[in-house]
Amino acid sequence: MTQHSKSWTLKPGAMTLGDLRAVWAAPAKLILAAEAYPVIEASAAAVQAIVAKGDAAYGINTGFGLLAKTRIPDEKLEQLQRNLILSHSVGTGELLSDAVVRLIMLMKIGSLARGYSGVRPLIVDTLIALYNAGIMPAIPAKGSVGASGDLAPLSHMTLAMLGVGDVRVNGELMPAPEALAQAGIAPVVLAAKEGLALINGTQVSNALALHGLFMAERLLEAAMVTGALSLDAAKGSDSPFDARVHAVRGQPGQILAAQMYRQLVAHSAIRASHLEGDERVQDPYSLRCQPQVMGACLDLIGNVGRTLLIEANAVTDNPLIFQDGPNGHAEIVSGGNFHAEPVAFAADTLALAIAEIGALAERRIALLIDATLSGLPPFLVRDPGVNSGFMIAHVTAAALASENKSLAHPASVDSLPTSANQEDHVSMATFAGRRLDDMAHNTAVIVGIELLAAAQGIDFHRPLKTSPHLEHVHQQLRQKVPFFDADRFFAPDIEAAKQMVLHGELSSTCKNLFAPLYA
Repeated sequence: MTQHSKSWTLKPGAMTLGDLRAVWAAPAKLILAAEAYPVIEASAAAVQAIVAKGDAAYGINTGFGLLAKTRIPDEKLEQLQRNLILSHSVGTGELLSDAVVRLIMLMKIGSLARGYSGVRPLIVDTLIALYNAGIMPAIPAKGSVGASGDLAPLSHMTLAMLGVGDVRVNGELMPAPEALAQAGIAPVVLAAKEGLALINGTQVSNALALHGLFMAERLLEAAMVTGALSLDAAKGSDSPFDARVHAVRGQPGQILAAQMYRQLVAHSAIRASHLEGDERVQDPYSLRCQPQVMGACLDLIGNVGRTLLIEANAVTDNPLIFQDGPNGHAEIVSGGNFHAEPVAFAADTLALAIAEIGALAERRIALLIDATLSGLPPFLVRDPGVNSGFMIAHVTAAALASENKSLAHPASVDSLPTSANQEDHVSMATFAGRRLDDMAHNTAVIVGIELLAAAQGIDFHRPLKTSPHLEHVHQQLRQKVPFFDADRFFAPDIEAAKQMVLHGELSSTCKNLFAPLYA
């Protein structure tokens, strides 16, 4: 089972984006703050009191959805909760990645531990034990509409707690009973309301959207680096990055982006070589308007982060237990926090940023291979004609940019009623978040191709050097991909550049430069 070198304490309702990024990037031992346990216990006791009193309460001693009017006898409440999980485990498609599953489990633990869901400490502790043992429930990616919560995928998560189905440990699938036995974790028997509390909620939609957010952050950094490299490769001007230009407009992301571009290209000998005598008056928009476009993406990504962080700390199951009811007694209240509309909107707007980052990079690739615009050899290769150079690499970038345009269509504008029209408007947040991964990989390829093209352009300007920041990026690339002196099998080069983008290697040595993005 997993051994953790680091641990951190979860204080329910107080997670930061930094905490969520760290969990997404790598596993670490999770400890629940001690002060969470009294409120968990009080909430569970309230549920037991409702059961003992005998009054009908949704999800505690009734059926679910349109069956809410069906009263369930006390002796069948455990069976009710188990049946709920089995019947709702109807997901399909590829399994969610460990990074996404870690986020799901973390947010579900944090939500239940706030003490409004009526589960026993045993339930929270079992989830923590699975998380710390590296036992990742096998959760199919498809099957949720993002309202009445992510019922199907969260049911698959809960199956693992029951010792049913499959889990993934160290990347390998194995039966849940076997994995639990190896880790010394006893399967749970769900008490009243516990199954419903586990599967109601927006944690899957939010985890998928957070995954997209963190990918978008890496893409933004990488594309700013490659955009600056393309500027020097095309002997463009840094005058459009002048702080005064952006101050008079006042858009905060644009101001910050321009500052970063100034730092990225500072002290470039290539730029110094054409300060005088350059007949060009203005660069094409894909070079000149980078702060305006990438700054807008930066602002949008920041707004999305704020929404998703609120949701990560939220209680989103139904019904909820409040201890401040009439006469000092706990009160159970049915609501609709499971409706993931905020997440759907956030994911849909994030899709715009991911698509635009790739679209602008594609235009710069097109510029670099066009000798009439870039001043570089046609298709960035010596002896063009015999060699096709970057001709078809650009076609790949164009294909992916076009695909992202279709994927960027908002998911949140769609709704299909479910549960015999009881659940008559849904968010489609789960797909809204899930499609971000495909879009991010498409954009990573586009930015990777731009990295290759821009580095090729820099090589044609030798012995002149670009800025210190960009020279380091160029050297990193050349350790993996040599200069394209003649046509060769190109796909491995593109894959290597894509991986550099996905792993944050283009900004790894200038993290201080990008720190303001996360202020």
